Amino acid sequence: MGEQPIFSTRAHVFQIDPNTKKNWVPTSKHAVTVSYFYDSTRNVYRIISLDGSKAVINSTITPNMTFTKTSHKFGQWADSRANTVYGLGFSSEALLSKFAEKFAEFKEAARLAKEKSQEKMELTSSPSQESAPSDLQSPVTPESINGTDERMTPDAESRAHTPSSHTLSSHTLSSHTLSSHTASSHTLSSHTLSSHTPCSHTAELNAVPFPHSSTSITKHWEAELAALKGNNAKLTAALLESTANVKQWKQQLAAYQDEAERLHTRVTELECVSGQTAGIKTQKTELNQTIEELEAELKAKEEELEKLKEEVENADRLRAQRDSLAQKLQDTQLRNLDLETRLSLLEERLDNGRMEDESFRKSLRSILELLDGKILELTELRDSLSKLIS
Repeated sequence: MGEQPIFSTRAHVFQIDPNTKKNWVPTSKHAVTVSYFYDSTRNVYRIISLDGSKAVINSTITPNMTFTKTSHKFGQWADSRANTVYGLGFSSEALLSKFAEKFAEFKEAARLAKEKSQEKMELTSSPSQESAPSDLQSPVTPESINGTDERMTPDAESRAHTPSSHTLSSHTLSSHTLSSHTASSHTLSSHTLSSHTPCSHTAELNAVPFPHSSTSITKHWEAELAALKGNNAKLTAALLESTANVKQWKQQLAAYQDEAERLHTRVTELECVSGQTAGIKTQKTELNQTIEELEAELKAKEEELEKLKEEVENADRLRAQRDSLAQKLQDTQLRNLDLETRLSLLEERLDNGRMEDESFRKSLRSILELLDGKILELTELRDSLSKLIS
């Protein structure tokens, strides 16, 4: 499964100034995600934080670490492996308290995991410690190494060869402990060969009848000793070769471990990035919603702008119509003034005509009155004349 995030929060990350050991240096420009990770394969808890692709915190929790609250919203802990002090600034006291509780919880879990690991190591190492002394109980005699005792009985020869096999076995066991898994298989085969060789020689001794001549016995044991020396030289050369291979394998193993640690750190960073993907997706969704809202508002503003443009065009048309109507009104007013002037003149002429007509009527009345008087006089004259005539 690898490492999995088990708790995350957001905070501003700081590190102690390595020069002054007093001032805090911010390692992130803004609040970043700080996560607790648990590695089930190694049974390890770590605190990891990334600012983009840069790891600003990569701290393994150990039982001797302590998280200290220095204020209502700030806490710190020292990491001896990284040779620094990390500080976190939270937006609220509740987030700081929650982070401190998780730190204490995972610190206790790390302590229990370390104790269990030590118990397993003790149980694993105890059988090998019990079996090692049994291989070294028999002492090595000078006769078995140098071959100075030339007149040995078969039982003495068997006893002399047995410690040599134990000595080779103990060397092989030491080589097995120091080498890697590949080296152990090769050493185990050497151990098998060294432990079975004396037994085979003992069986051959039991099968060969003892000659009655001491010379033939001496030659026989000299041949056996030469064969054993040859086997011992071969086994020594194999052991030296295995030791050289062990050194080479140790170097390769160290290189593989460094590479594995680097890859493990890279995987952790990638997993942390993938753990932050959900938050990034949420932020992306919120940004998309904000963009859609802004686009909707922009579209509404564009529609409103189009309406305003239409209203402006209508206002221009109305302004032109108003100017036209104003011009017409002005012309009408001028015509009205002209007509009023003409009307005034006509009224004056009418008044004059009325006055002339009144005077004419007066004169006409006076004439009629004169005519009536004249007619009356003529009538009287006619009557007088008619009377005179009659």
